[in-house]
Amino acid sequence: MWVVLAHGDSDGVSSAALARAFLEWRGRESRVVFTHPVGLLSDLREFAGSSEGVFVVDVALDELHKDGLLALLKDLSAGRDVVYVDHHPLPEGFEVPAGVTWVHDACCSASELTFRYLSSLGLDPEYSRVALYGAIGDYLDETSWVRAELDKWDRRSVYLEAGMLIQGLEGSRRDYEFKRCVVEHLARNMLPSMMKELVDRALRQAVEDEELRVWVRRNVVRHGRVAYVTSPPGSIGRAANYARVYGDAVVGVAAEERGDTYVLSLRGVPGVDLNKALREISKKLGIHGGGHPAAAGARVRKDLFHAFLNELNTLVSNTAKP
Repeated sequence: MWVVLAHGDSDGVSSAALARAFLEWRGRESRVVFTHPVGLLSDLREFAGSSEGVFVVDVALDELHKDGLLALLKDLSAGRDVVYVDHHPLPEGFEVPAGVTWVHDACCSASELTFRYLSSLGLDPEYSRVALYGAIGDYLDETSWVRAELDKWDRRSVYLEAGMLIQGLEGSRRDYEFKRCVVEHLARNMLPSMMKELVDRALRQAVEDEELRVWVRRNVVRHGRVAYVTSPPGSIGRAANYARVYGDAVVGVAAEERGDTYVLSLRGVPGVDLNKALREISKKLGIHGGGHPAAAGARVRKDLFHAFLNELNTLVSNTAKP
């Protein structure tokens, strides 16, 4: 059996569905495990050792774990197929581990990359619709591939379906069993709107998002050129964006409490490279962090949170335009 390790957002779920559909077409069983950059190393150790093959999609390389992760991938590839598809910027000095099929391009979504790779191996071209959902969900819907594929579908319907998927997954968060059901649904190339529970969750999430927007407007705190909220009642990704807007800042941060740690989501304006900033802070403070230039995530001990904000403010103040 193959193990598919994926991020739990719409891009990751769509990518996992494409991988599962391809493996099923090739007569291979698969198990989907949802993970994240900090947890990928331990999840690979737990789930990949006895697998027939490994397929990782939409999971960035964590700065503190990258060396151990790359060594493990190399070891795993000695006895099985290992495929890694991702679109997050790579760490400095990165080298592809021997034996690993590495599909990477920061220009587009992981789902676009996954589809393009698997379609070259024979995946039904009609699965492009699933890849489009992921691209739209990751705000990467203006690539030449996306524009060409949208012309093959009714784009209004595709955006409606993508919205249902995005909202429904946001309303599911760490409900991984449900997300596995969504992967199975999409792997059959069925519309998100045909999954009633997904639609119900999407509609509830729309109401929660509006309540979140109002809450952030009332509770945002400005720290130099960074604005933040802690313990928002909803999506930390959207809370980070609202914090940036309502805090009139170049970077918005939202922090969710998990024990003695804050799980952070960050959103920035053009000209700020959050991935680069977080990797620099990671080396200095020993925190986990990375992602895309304009959207990234981190995990910080609560006692380091204000030191983190100070470091972040210094870095973005030096790079962002006034």
